[in-house]
Amino acid sequence: MAESTRLVDLVQLGIDEFISARTAELSAIAPELVPFTDVARTFLSGGKRFRALFCYWGWQAASGVADGFDPLPDDSVSADLPGIVRAAAALEVFHAAALVHDDIMDNSDTRRGSPSAHKLYAAVHSSSGWRGSPSAFGQSAALLLGDLLLGWSDELFDEGTALLANPAAGPAGRAEFTRMRTEVTAGQYLDILEENAWTTYPESDALARAHRVIVYKSAKYSVQAPLAIGAALGGASLPQLGSLRAFGLPLGVAYQLRDDLLGVFGDPVVTGKPAGDDLREGKRTVLIALARTTLPPHARTLLDELLGDPELDAQQVEMIRTAIRDCGAVDQIERIIDHNVGLARDAIATAPIAPSARTQLLQLADTVTRRSA
Repeated sequence: MAESTRLVDLVQLGIDEFISARTAELSAIAPELVPFTDVARTFLSGGKRFRALFCYWGWQAASGVADGFDPLPDDSVSADLPGIVRAAAALEVFHAAALVHDDIMDNSDTRRGSPSAHKLYAAVHSSSGWRGSPSAFGQSAALLLGDLLLGWSDELFDEGTALLANPAAGPAGRAEFTRMRTEVTAGQYLDILEENAWTTYPESDALARAHRVIVYKSAKYSVQAPLAIGAALGGASLPQLGSLRAFGLPLGVAYQLRDDLLGVFGDPVVTGKPAGDDLREGKRTVLIALARTTLPPHARTLLDELLGDPELDAQQVEMIRTAIRDCGAVDQIERIIDHNVGLARDAIATAPIAPSARTQLLQLADTVTRRSA
């Protein structure tokens, strides 16, 4: 995975350089905007860069570049950053925007072990002694930050496609990028809809509706779309695109199912989120849907009463965890994860893609579904 590690470093370099240039633009407007971009820089530092990795290996799967990207004579020179690296970096900027907006909607206090954007801005308001509500200012500022990052992701993506050896691939990649934006926004709405409207739908529909949220909010967005974007930028044939999509969707489902388990059972020291945070947010996940089908009536009623309570204490969280674990839902999720990883592996076993990319994608499949954070 040495090449993937180097790609992550190059993506960070591209993001840092891009943010520095945009910071200069904003500081020319008003010096008060510099702290605004400082928060953007914080949200664009670190992370696993899975979307960038899938984008890059999708590109290599289609383009057949055996040795990966060319060595850079000077990593500080932006013009030498390959186009695919910048396009992959744009996905990470888009992801940062989505996280900022997601934290506002979920009222999350933390992100990766640090205060979320709206909490950071609220703290700035409080420490500065400004008038008005720190909370309202924090949410407004974070909303604008997310909007700014969305625009920047478009700029960076266009910069990347302009540097490609085959500029004609740009429109195909842009079409995939646009589809991703539409699908993840739709998935995000379906997610908050389930949290609020689940009692109005038939009980028998709960599992299917939870699965639909996984597909559009995460599976396509986290794995399938980045693969398709990269492949399109590499001039992928229809069979190549089809194979990568068939690989990406079940793997994306497995990825999100692992995330759902971590949202309930993950170690806060590792995940950077409070224990049981998904329970306080009332996430109607596949895990919860499966648990509700097997819990006895009194336990199911108690789960429904507690789920979504932001004031859940540690004892209540542990009580819910125990109920979910004891009813067999966790074991069932693990089996579904294994099944989907198997489907993904089978999809590219004989796919017409570059062998080096197949090897890397199979390794990534293990990485994203066996992680602890």
